[in-house]
Amino acid sequence: MKIFVTGSAGFIAGYLVQELLDQGHEVVGLDNFSKYGRIEKSYQDHERYTFVEGDARDTDLMRRLLADCDHFVAGAARIGGISYFHAYAYDLLAENERIMAASFDAALEAFKQHRLQKITVLSSSMVFENATVWPTPESHLAECPPPTSTYGFQKLACEYFARGAWEQYRLPFTILRPFNCVGIGERRALADQEVLSGNIQLAMSHVVPDLVQKVLKGQDPLHILGDGSQVRCYTYGGDLARGIAQAVFHPEATNQDFNLSTPQATSVVELAEVIWRKIHGPERPFRHVSDAPYPYDVQKRIPDTSKALKVLGFEARTPLEEILDEVIPWIRTELKAGRI
Repeated sequence: MKIFVTGSAGFIAGYLVQELLDQGHEVVGLDNFSKYGRIEKSYQDHERYTFVEGDARDTDLMRRLLADCDHFVAGAARIGGISYFHAYAYDLLAENERIMAASFDAALEAFKQHRLQKITVLSSSMVFENATVWPTPESHLAECPPPTSTYGFQKLACEYFARGAWEQYRLPFTILRPFNCVGIGERRALADQEVLSGNIQLAMSHVVPDLVQKVLKGQDPLHILGDGSQVRCYTYGGDLARGIAQAVFHPEATNQDFNLSTPQATSVVELAEVIWRKIHGPERPFRHVSDAPYPYDVQKRIPDTSKALKVLGFEARTPLEEILDEVIPWIRTELKAGRI
């Protein structure tokens, strides 16, 4: 199979492209390096990987690249952490809508005139920003209030693009919602604004790398956003890539939506204590203080993962401790090199 992946230089896509290549597929990747700047991936020179530097808002370019592809994973988006949602509230909405419109315009032509079988849309757990049921099943989307943040609202719009294209043009789709991806390869975004957290300036805006950086830099007590009771399910990027690949090709995934996540829920303060222990050991007592939270700091995000297991046979198996054993040394190396 030949798969077109937009946002191929991004964080989750970095894991996905490698997974698809490992499975023997041919991959065409598109990215404009707008988030991290020009970076090289381990698969950059792979014989079955073709990279095109370009903008996912360029409909004509997207049409040309999709003309001989079997599948399309629409992963390109302007995205960042929680501070990013506030700093770029309009740009996130406007630019991502343009990306989605171009993606679906190109996909519709490729489906009608060429060999495209399906579009797979990477949505976000942020569509459940105002969920009232936990663990949150996919069906809760029809009942819970819409997202408050413009980013969450736009991700919900992505799902409406998919359903609308099926309703009017019968373009098959799969909607996937990754939850709190954690792994290596995520660097400082070019547009991220530095935020003072205690005595340390940060520009990652994601809880795991931010906490790791602060502990590695010796912050004591550790500054935590909010009171630390916020609950997340930290999912390994390699597991997410495997789940995305399974959904792309599984016949029963057509016109379905799936939460892709570990079911293991962890509070921020629990996460911070695990990171502290891994870096400092048991000798140094764990101490923390709370910083004022952002308005869009969702207090609880726990997905129901039973549908992905039942339909796709997918489960995220990598435990948090094992993820951190990979992430912490990588961040230590990147800090020394000045890349984050």
